[in-house]
Amino acid sequence: MRLLVIEDNPKIAQAIKDVLTTEAFAVDVAHSGDEGLQSALYEPYDLLILDRMLSQGADGVEICQTLRTEGKHMPIIMVTAKDQVNQRIEGLNAGADDYLIKPFSFEELIARVRALLRRPDDSLGTVLHTGDLALDTVRMRVERAGVEIKLSRTEYALLEYLLRHSGQTLSKQHLIAHVWDFAADILPNTVEAYITRLRNKIDKPFNSPELIRTVHGFGYCLDKRT
Repeated sequence: MRLLVIEDNPKIAQAIKDVLTTEAFAVDVAHSGDEGLQSALYEPYDLLILDRMLSQGADGVEICQTLRTEGKHMPIIMVTAKDQVNQRIEGLNAGADDYLIKPFSFEELIARVRALLRRPDDSLGTVLHTGDLALDTVRMRVERAGVEIKLSRTEYALLEYLLRHSGQTLSKQHLIAHVWDFAADILPNTVEAYITRLRNKIDKPFNSPELIRTVHGFGYCLDKRT
């Protein structure tokens, strides 16, 4: 899942990026309101973490309002040092989905991010399933037929995205846009290599139907087949 952090304090922005990266998220950072707004308008982010008070360009409320007006529906967590009720109401009314007051714990931030990413489909829950494959998004544990599968951070991120869109055919470019951050120099054959690694870990060792399917000319689909 690809996230955007819009925060004008470089140390805070880097700390947020670092902790989310350890949770297998791809994270981009914008240090001004205008830069963040342009990125959010034209890049396919799955969630935004947005500072309400930005020193340069549009502030958090203006960014929220613009994104919602332009039909952008990704979840937005607004972060701010302001804890007055009227300030929180203003941010939520502008289109934010959640509000986090500084200083906050990174554990709470991660929990709120995962909660919002579950919200589009409440049936997903914290454990994603397809057939006998299960991925626990809280424990970051993957099992098939009760056997734990060890994955690298990128393999885990790719599998989580495929599971969140189980049954859908996803192109290589779509996967690149949502699994890797902007700074990553990823080519289509890199996606192919990671798909092969996943197949070697979640399909080939098991006497079960293969879950990752190539849809020739379109991309990849993860689903249960009998």
